[in-house]
Amino acid sequence: MGVQPTIMRRRLLGAALAAAALAAAGLTPVRAFAEDVTVKIDNFAFAPAQLTVKPGTTVTWVNEDDIPHTVVASAKAFRSKALDTDDKFSFTFTTPGSYGYFCSLHPHMQGTVVVSE
Repeated sequence: MGVQPTIMRRRLLGAALAAAALAAAGLTPVRAFAEDVTVKIDNFAFAPAQLTVKPGTTVTWVNEDDIPHTVVASAKAFRSKALDTDDKFSFTFTTPGSYGYFCSLHPHMQGTVVVSE
């Protein structure tokens, strides 16, 4: 037998309206619970050096130091160019796990982003 065509159209219209409402609000299902986070680079350190985020979170590193720095994932998931003062680099974390990173110009500078559900 199946669902009557009128009911099917209403269900599809309802789903489309819900998706449009989310899009208009600037939300997507993946990022609905994610937050954007900023890590400051200053005085040869990442602050915070360790943070935990949800999948879909975008982390932005901002160089507030007087010299260039980089942001390089130990496992090669991401790599910035040399960031001069006030330059930014962003990466969106979609897969749960632990992501160690460092400055390739100053390897003692290290940080970790943990992505958990």
